[in-house]
Amino acid sequence: MNINFRKNMAKIYHGTTTVGLVCSDGIVFATDTRVTADGYIAHKKGKKLYRLSNHLAMTIAGTVADAQNVIDILMFYIRRYELEKQTKIPVKAAATLASNIFMSSRLFPYITQVIIGGVDTSPSLYQIDFFGSLTKEYLASTGSGSPIAYSILESEYSPSLSIKDGIKLAVKAILAAMKRDTATGESFDVGIIDANGYRELSEDEKNKLIEELR
Repeated sequence: MNINFRKNMAKIYHGTTTVGLVCSDGIVFATDTRVTADGYIAHKKGKKLYRLSNHLAMTIAGTVADAQNVIDILMFYIRRYELEKQTKIPVKAAATLASNIFMSSRLFPYITQVIIGGVDTSPSLYQIDFFGSLTKEYLASTGSGSPIAYSILESEYSPSLSIKDGIKLAVKAILAAMKRDTATGESFDVGIIDANGYRELSEDEKNKLIEELR
């Protein structure tokens, strides 16, 4: 990989804050919605949280086109697995599949980093970088605001957190990143996965959270 490509990759890779948490009764995801192109705000309502199946979701940070391509490939194989097997794909299998997608393109890497989580026999969460490195985590954050988010998460996180408390912690971390990171901002999205499946918080629910956390 040449020096110019490394410099360009670092430049493109800047921006976003995403968070994933393993809770006692499920998984919580939170992301901001600002999309940046270097120092320019390209979009204020960017989607960075994606449902992969009713028990599985992921967040993205990095180049949007690369991330969307990874999502398309991943969803194709997940749907194929679930149609052929007539059962939900295990969370670890989906994360390994995503890791293999990144690894197969390592010479021309996807400039994106993802967090994949879900609930099968128990809640689990994985982080994958643009070379395909796969790590299992209890909490994870990606993007330029992640150092700020981690400072909140690591001081307050506990595996015994309920989804209700996990939502508050994840949003608190995103809001903190919004205050200090110029590439993180506008609004936020929150998704949860529990025994009933995947859902995202409504605008009313998010507004109530903001009032509670003030």
